[in-house]
Parts: sequence; structure tokens; C-alpha cells
Amino acid sequence: MSNVTIYHNPDCGTSRNVLALIRNSGVEPTVIEYMKTPPDRATLERLIAAMGTPVRDVLREKGTPYAELGLADPKWSDAQLIDCMLQHPILINRPIVVTPVGTRLCRPSEAVLDILPDPQQGAFSKEDGEPVIDAKGQRVQKS
Repeated sequence: MSNVTIYHNPDCGTSRNVLALIRNSGVEPTVIEYMKTPPDRATLERLIAAMGTPVRDVLREKGTPYAELGLADPKWSDAQLIDCMLQHPILINRPIVVTPVGTRLCRPSEAVLDILPDPQQGAFSKEDGEPVIDAKGQRVQKS
């Protein structure tokens, strides 16, 4: 069993890039396609607490019922926002990655590099061709 878990949406380019970066470190993570197998309340609350981020920061707006549900309104409590995410898993921003080093919402995809326990094993470029890791397994510095 892997010590790295990704809450993954295969339809999301960022999520696919993060999964590929995890695999580029030589790890085959536990992949949870959260749209097919959404987390329960306790798991979602535990993930949010482990990230140390406000509940609102985990809400996804683009391509979701965020606007139609009026979730921008500050009247919603954290518990109510979590209720909405449980009812509509598409509202959970992704990917969330859990490793022994930490738990993080990995946006941008390079954020996963800060919590991977193992180094990158070779060059890596995102799906759009942007280089992230060089042939020596080091981060490419953005100019």
C-alpha cells in the first residue's frame, strides 16, 4: 500500500500533471477518483484540517454549481459549505495529495514537489509542454 494518496479527477489537466509528478518520483500512489468515490464528511474535514486552509479555499468555482448555489455569499458556514461539497463533489478543488510530509491542494501542480518524500527521477514536462523537472531530477527555475 502506498504512503501517498491523491484525490484525483482524470478530467482535470492539473490533476493529471500532479499524478504524473508523483509517479516521476518512483511512487505509485493510491488514486481516489473522488467524483466516483467522494470522501465522507469525516475524511473531508480531516483533509481540510491537515491542509490548514479555510474551507472556502477548497471550493472550486469553475465548471461547478458554485454560482447557481450562491456559495460566494459569506452567510454560508464552514459546515454548510462542506455539506455542499458532499452533495456536489465537483465543488471539491483538486487534486488533494496526502503524503508523510504533508497534505496539500496541489494548484499549481508543482506544489506537490514540496510534499513528496522521494526526489524526482528524471525530466518532466506538463501536458502543455512546460518543463518542470530537468534531466537531473531538479526543478526548472521559471524565468
